[in-house]
Amino acid sequence: MIRKTFLILDGIRESTEQRIWHQGISDWNDFLVAKEVKGIAATRKLYYDRQLLKARAALFFNNSPYFMDKLPAAECWRLYRFFREEAVFLDIESTGIETGDAITVVGLFDGISAMTMIRGINFDAQALREELKKYKLLITFNGASFDLPYIKRRYPDVLPNVPHLDLKHACAKLGIAGGLKLIEQELCIMRANPLVEKLRGGDPAALWRMFRATGDEHYLRMLVEYNAEDVMNLQPIADIIYKRLEERCYSTKPLASCT
Repeated sequence: MIRKTFLILDGIRESTEQRIWHQGISDWNDFLVAKEVKGIAATRKLYYDRQLLKARAALFFNNSPYFMDKLPAAECWRLYRFFREEAVFLDIESTGIETGDAITVVGLFDGISAMTMIRGINFDAQALREELKKYKLLITFNGASFDLPYIKRRYPDVLPNVPHLDLKHACAKLGIAGGLKLIEQELCIMRANPLVEKLRGGDPAALWRMFRATGDEHYLRMLVEYNAEDVMNLQPIADIIYKRLEERCYSTKPLASCT
């Protein structure tokens, strides 16, 4: 989808992008070879040609940060297919504000394997920083409001300078609202462990407190499994939401908005 995106061009909005598509100019290459584009002055087109050549070079070199100030945050989903194999899904758990406001678990999933870092056991900010440097796209659920600010406040240099796709916001663009569990149900995504399926927002903090109070690793295992299923289920959500948003962009309705 990113190669079909004209929102990266200065001054281009959704309505203009749709008009470009409706002229049969479906991607950057079509735009570059077109002698003219209706609604865009010849001198302006030359300027846009140069911008598209830079964007094409950025993709060639896997330079995802190039698009951070080119794409509106709400349109970051358009990068997903291109950078899917170099994306990382992230989810954290915390103690909660009333008990010290600390990160207890960091879960990462690269589409193949999951990694869990646990406070006081194997969590290391430098190791997390080095791991995150491997990726070109960061994907969370409600991370713009919770996970990323939480990490930045405590470990300012950990997060990589790459685009961030917040699936909560992407889902909202399709009218799918609610927490992660509700959206999983809406999209028919199931959890492997029925006990974990029943856990809700405040339960991870309670599991951590029980583990710290009793030393019983059963509570820790439940917390780790809860986090792992959270972060691993983000991939099927991203796949489904990307497909639906892409289909909506190519709606047969004239000039239908894809935002």
